[in-house]
Amino acid sequence: MRIRRRHTAWLAILGVIVAAVALSGVAVPAVALALVALYAVALAASLIEVDSRRLRDTVQTSSLSRMRMSPQAREAAERARRRSGFTPAGLTLLDVGLISLHSSSEGMLMRRSRSVSLDDNGVRPYITLHVQPETADRNALVRFEILDSNGQMQFVHEMKCYLRDGEMNILADHHLPLADNQRLSSAGDWDLRAFVDGALIGVLSFTMSPSLEERRRQFARSQDEDFDRLREIETDDEPVSLEDLLRAKSRDQRR
Repeated sequence: MRIRRRHTAWLAILGVIVAAVALSGVAVPAVALALVALYAVALAASLIEVDSRRLRDTVQTSSLSRMRMSPQAREAAERARRRSGFTPAGLTLLDVGLISLHSSSEGMLMRRSRSVSLDDNGVRPYITLHVQPETADRNALVRFEILDSNGQMQFVHEMKCYLRDGEMNILADHHLPLADNQRLSSAGDWDLRAFVDGALIGVLSFTMSPSLEERRRQFARSQDEDFDRLREIETDDEPVSLEDLLRAKSRDQRR
């Protein structure tokens, strides 16, 4: 959008005429107000020049970026929009998720997943952005938050990123330790939140599975409860004599 200065002379003359008519009292107030409104429209149309080609390119680029969004990014962006009611201009969330780290006999394995286990060594959040040219070439503050199933904040990390035009992958510098982390005791549905310059850009839910040790404890606890329930049933049953058993068997045979 540019200002066209070549029309300022005649706009100034027209402004003087409209002001004289409005202030002289010759025209009724309704007519004077209409003249002022028409002059304002003419002023805006004459001075402001919209770059239609750039506007069209921006709309097309934004549409193509939305088509490239992953299902996780669409879900996360929609949840963020419903919560904040604001979408950062010039930024499109193409992907969002977690990279889990797991040590094995083959070394450290990294995988992208929406299901994480407390047996993993750690997990690092990431986002993929498409940056429009008018939003690029500047530093931005990216913030990651991870909340457990109880709504408790378990991970917060902020980092400075230099935004460049086009597609950008942003991976957190630090990870959330999982294995042997005594603070993490609640499995279930967790949330990952991503912010850019304080604006919520994505909210993604993921599954945190309990560790194998916790599963063994739950299984042993379930077996103990079943055994106790069976003992209660056996204790409540009244003793039956051999004569009663034989009598019941003969009745069944007659039937």
